[in-house]
Amino acid sequence: FSPSGPGILTRTLLNAGVRVVALESNSAFLPNLQSLENSLDGQLKVIYGDFLRLDPLVTGTVKPPAMCSDKLFETMGVAAVPWRADLPVKVFGILPQKKERITLWRLLFALYECSSIYRYGRVELNIFISEKEYKVLTAKPGDVRAYQALTVLWQVGCEIQLLHSEPWSSFITNLKNGGLAVPKTTWLPNDHLCLVRLTPQQNLFTGSLKPTNSSTFIFMVKQCLAKPRSRLTDKLNSWSLDNGGKLLSELEIPENAESRNLYPEDYRRLFEALQNSNVFTETWFHDEVLESIRNIN
Repeated sequence: FSPSGPGILTRTLLNAGVRVVALESNSAFLPNLQSLENSLDGQLKVIYGDFLRLDPLVTGTVKPPAMCSDKLFETMGVAAVPWRADLPVKVFGILPQKKERITLWRLLFALYECSSIYRYGRVELNIFISEKEYKVLTAKPGDVRAYQALTVLWQVGCEIQLLHSEPWSSFITNLKNGGLAVPKTTWLPNDHLCLVRLTPQQNLFTGSLKPTNSSTFIFMVKQCLAKPRSRLTDKLNSWSLDNGGKLLSELEIPENAESRNLYPEDYRRLFEALQNSNVFTETWFHDEVLESIRNIN
C-alpha cells in the first residue's frame, strides 16, 4: 500500500500493474482517488487514514485519519505470516521532513518488537528520505558524525538498498503550497531525496536476540554510541562487568576499541554475549531501558 498524497507514487504503482491500497489522510484528495478506484476494477483500494499515525499511543477510540494496524490489515485482507516467510506487504511513501528522524525511530522500535505493521511479518518499506538520513543509515564505522545508534540498528535489522536519488529541485519546495522544504545541514550532503528499500532480515531473531529483549539491545547501542569516541571497556565497566576485557577478547574485539569502531554485527555479538552473561538482568539497566523507550515514544 502507498501513503497517497497527490497520487504520484500511487499512479506509478498502478501503471506497473501492482494491486495498491492507498492511505489518504487529506480529505481534499479523496474524491479524485475514489473516482480512480471506481474505474480500475479492484486494482486500487482507497482508505481514509494516515500511515504515519498507525497505532497511536492513546487510550480510547482512535479517530481517523489515525488508525490501528490490525484494522488496516483486516480491511486489506492480509493475514500475519511467520517472520521467515516471504514479504506480506510492501509500503511505498515519502516521509515528511519534519518528522523524519522520529518516524525512523518509531519504525525501528516496531521492527525489533514485532509490533504494529511488523506483527504481520517482514513488511518491506520503500520510502523517500532525505539524503542526510540516508547517509546516516548507511554510514561506516569510524565516521564520528554519521555513524550513530540509528545506523547500527537499521543495518542489523534490515537490508538497505538505494533504489533512486532525485534532486530536490524536482520537488515543489514551497511550503505554502504544501510542498517540501529542503532540510538544512552543514556536515552531510543533502542535495537529493533518496528512495530507499528497507527489507527486514530473515535471520534477525536467531540467536539470543528476540522481540522480548530487543528494547535492551536498542538501549545498549544507544548507550555505547552516545559518546562515539569512548572506549568500549569503559562502558562495560560502567555496567559493572568485571571481565569486560576478557569478553572483548573472546569476541575478537580490540580491548582499546572505541564505540565508533564496532561494526553493526559486532554490536549484535556483544549483546548476545552480555545476554548470556546475565549482565542485563540488573534492575537498574531495565529501568533505564524503559525510560529510554518512553522518551522515544
